[in-house]
Amino acid sequence: MARYTEAKCKLCRREGEKLFLKGDRCYTDKCAYEKRPYPPGHSGRMRHKMSDYAIQLREKQKVRRMYGVLEGQFREYYHRADGMKGVTGHNLLFLLERRLDNVIYRLGFANSRDQARQLVRHGIFKLNGRRVNIPSMQVKAEDVIEVREEARKIPVINEAQEVIARRGCPEWLESDGANFKGTVKAMPSRDDIQFPINEQLIVELYSK
Repeated sequence: MARYTEAKCKLCRREGEKLFLKGDRCYTDKCAYEKRPYPPGHSGRMRHKMSDYAIQLREKQKVRRMYGVLEGQFREYYHRADGMKGVTGHNLLFLLERRLDNVIYRLGFANSRDQARQLVRHGIFKLNGRRVNIPSMQVKAEDVIEVREEARKIPVINEAQEVIARRGCPEWLESDGANFKGTVKAMPSRDDIQFPINEQLIVELYSK
């Protein structure tokens, strides 16, 4: 599978806001975006007037990079969202939020979505008592996610638990850090996604 291997902080600078791709580091003064809040490259500090298409594209790229999915995967999510009942933009965000790697990140078992994805692929977690290794799995209400017994001493998982108090856990999830367990209480709503996203711009981009 293709992977982005360059500096993740460049992505935040390119999109003009923090995407929290490096976990706890993003909350400190070591964050590259705090030091250089402008796009990378020689012309990064220059002001450029953006077309409507460019604005829509940047919004799509921002959301795609934040959730760590490839272009083809993102387009598939959009088509699925468009075929569902309700608002297409909201459905798209709900599908992304319900990814297993995102839920593990939200529960505080990983410092970033990228780290959560790697942990899932290594079979660190169980979903409803069964070992899973597919980061893109869609969780549903009442699903129970837990760290396997033999993996509970992994340092990065314990470090992430210390960060969740500052980052917060969304209301649709319930984190039981003491028992290395989390529960999906309900499906996410639009209000649960606090990050500034204008999903309508993405819908307009794909509707052309």
